[in-house]
Amino acid sequence: MHMIQVVFLTVLVFFVIVTIHEWGHYYFAKRAGILVREFAIGFGPKLLSFKRGETRYTLRLIPAGGFVRMAGEDPEIVDVAEGQTIAVRLSGDTVTRLYLDRLDERSQVIRGEVQAIDMERRLSVTLDVDGVSETYRIHPQALLISKGKETQIAPIDRQFGSKTIGQRALAIFAGPFMNFVLAFVLIGIYIQLSGVTVDNPDKVLVGEIVAGRPAADADLKVGDEIRSVNGMKVEVGEESKLIDLIADSAGKPTNWEIVRNGELRKVTITPEYDKEAKVGKVGVGFAYPTRAATFGETIKLSGQYMKSMTIAIFEGFKKLILGEFKLDDLGGPVRTAEVTGQIAAQGITKLTSWAALLSLYLGIFNLLPIPALDGSRLIFLGLEAVRGRPLDPNRESLVHFIGFAMIMLLMLVVTYNDILRLFRGEH
Repeated sequence: MHMIQVVFLTVLVFFVIVTIHEWGHYYFAKRAGILVREFAIGFGPKLLSFKRGETRYTLRLIPAGGFVRMAGEDPEIVDVAEGQTIAVRLSGDTVTRLYLDRLDERSQVIRGEVQAIDMERRLSVTLDVDGVSETYRIHPQALLISKGKETQIAPIDRQFGSKTIGQRALAIFAGPFMNFVLAFVLIGIYIQLSGVTVDNPDKVLVGEIVAGRPAADADLKVGDEIRSVNGMKVEVGEESKLIDLIADSAGKPTNWEIVRNGELRKVTITPEYDKEAKVGKVGVGFAYPTRAATFGETIKLSGQYMKSMTIAIFEGFKKLILGEFKLDDLGGPVRTAEVTGQIAAQGITKLTSWAALLSLYLGIFNLLPIPALDGSRLIFLGLEAVRGRPLDPNRESLVHFIGFAMIMLLMLVVTYNDILRLFRGEH
């Protein structure tokens, strides 16, 4: 596979996983009637930005996630104070635009000093226009223009906090949930691509080849049937004998008999010594003859795969909490992209399985009770349901801000470590 294809597929995996997560938030927020100000992929400076309807869609520089900015989640827009001179543009008798600066450059507008204004509930503004008090109705989708930037007002019924606890919880949970759905679908696609093992298989096939290992250098191919190694017949159920033979043959040539496209071939492979495992390895995974999976088998196996993947992810969290991981064991976006690229080079089937794991991991990670993540926000909504009233929004925002800062700091540390590791040539 060409490097351009690998890079494209790596970027595509991240884009799809993050986009489906944020789309879950976006879709259910819109269904609840919440004004979604921005749908962003990535963080930091904008690379691409366009507005469609009420929402601005942006692609940002740092590919470490994304966000959906809903009205009312943060302190609302630019404040307009009494005594401030503004200009308004009318459509009929309704204000559609409020200008806060460069008033002398505006034409076909009404200028006046604000006597009273309510852009959330009453949707009205009273201006002193040349000594005469004039009251105008404000359109629910009116725009505030300040310093060349347009911001749509958000009446109280369009704000996140005005919705029921159930509506808000659904808008938050929908992000991780869509990752679970995507993971399930991708696993189903993987099963269809790879098939299921036939009943009572009589062949041991090459199912995986690790790039840069002796098997790859010897031109072994996925799908080759392994007949024998050093004269020892390789039979189904006795693969452990082959593993032991390879483990004991570090640095020693081994003679393999394989069948490819019905043709018997002989290949010599010298296992290399693995310093961590302290045994010889050639970089080969086993597989067996397969057949196409039925729809029922695909659904059943997808559920089983999801379960086993989830258990493995939580085992990883457990080791992290118990301190069994070192800093070098943690990987940030750089290492994840590196591994994704390596798997993409192995083909679309392997990449589909890996993308499913990443999507499932993102969904589970976001539900952890860590400030700034969806799980923490759901906990705050649970506390609100128990108390019968919301917590102080300023305090909640502070908690999420601190949590976000800590996550970004950790991300910087592991990314720095990943970059150092790349410069050291480690894999």
